[in-house]
Amino acid sequence: MSRGGRVSGAGRRRTVSITVVLAFAMCASVVLPLAVALLGLVDLVRLRPRLPLARLFLFGLCWAWLEVLGVAAAAGLWLMRRAGDVDAHYSLQAWWADKLMASLRITCGLTPEVSGVDRIRPGPTVLLVRHASLADSLLTAWVITARAGLRPRIVMKRELLVDPCLDIVGNRLPNCFVDRSAADSGPELRSIAEMAVGLDTGDVAVLFPEGTRVNTAKRRRSLDSIARSDADRAARLEDLQHLLPPRPGGAAALLAAAPEAELCVGWHVGFEGLDTFPGIIAALGRRRTPVRMRFERLARPGAASADGGSGDMGFRGGAAGSEAEFLRWLDGVWLELDREVDHLLSTGGGR
Repeated sequence: MSRGGRVSGAGRRRTVSITVVLAFAMCASVVLPLAVALLGLVDLVRLRPRLPLARLFLFGLCWAWLEVLGVAAAAGLWLMRRAGDVDAHYSLQAWWADKLMASLRITCGLTPEVSGVDRIRPGPTVLLVRHASLADSLLTAWVITARAGLRPRIVMKRELLVDPCLDIVGNRLPNCFVDRSAADSGPELRSIAEMAVGLDTGDVAVLFPEGTRVNTAKRRRSLDSIARSDADRAARLEDLQHLLPPRPGGAAALLAAAPEAELCVGWHVGFEGLDTFPGIIAALGRRRTPVRMRFERLARPGAASADGGSGDMGFRGGAAGSEAEFLRWLDGVWLELDREVDHLLSTGGGR
């Protein structure tokens, strides 16, 4: 397809998404009192005194207006011929993430406890993060921008382009939107590598190696699929309880493209079960385990830390001499992350 065709396709997509979001924001605002009253009544009839439907509606309304404001700000930058002003767009992204997190806190009671932010900075950093829900993607972006004061470059699925702010602002910044269903992963991996080129001290390249939100059924399907081509790896990962097997291609591409970058991992608890709409309603309807997020640096594969280890969590550094060795290293990291998640869930705190 020609460049003009791509632009036309993006224009049509944005016209639809912006129109839908603006219409929802305006209509929801008009019917706000009635909608909250009716949804609250439904919640009470279904014996959900914490009113999850009403609270989720309120968050949706906050999200919609933040989308409208974000798009308006992006349009203003374009009118001022600043569509290529990366610093201005990073400031807009930080504002958007901060206000969305505030909305989650007010409407849904999400007050995250974050530790290890100092492990992310200074950059350049490659950050590999556990993925359990859309909310943990927002939390990661918020930590990087608002807490660490850094500039994220994030690998995201292409389906997220339905979000107008992610579509417009995300494409003006050095992010990467990948097609997870592509028959040939080569172009997607090249795009991920290109995103990481030129990372500076204020930059963090972010990847969710599991590739999708986790649940028990997905874990079983993934392990069964791996077993058909690599029984040894499937057996090695059979002990995973909370995470999905990591996909190695993106992590390898990032590390190869940013040889001077530090390596960091992130994991969290409190988003379990939030991968579906019923799961979100069920979670909002009960008292939740507080959201806790942890970050830790570890040695790149083949490197050792100054004390002979590979990070405070005891991750093992592996030789980077072959694809198989890299895969064993990444699997080892992910198994250790799984144990850390289990530890947080069982004790309510980190080590």
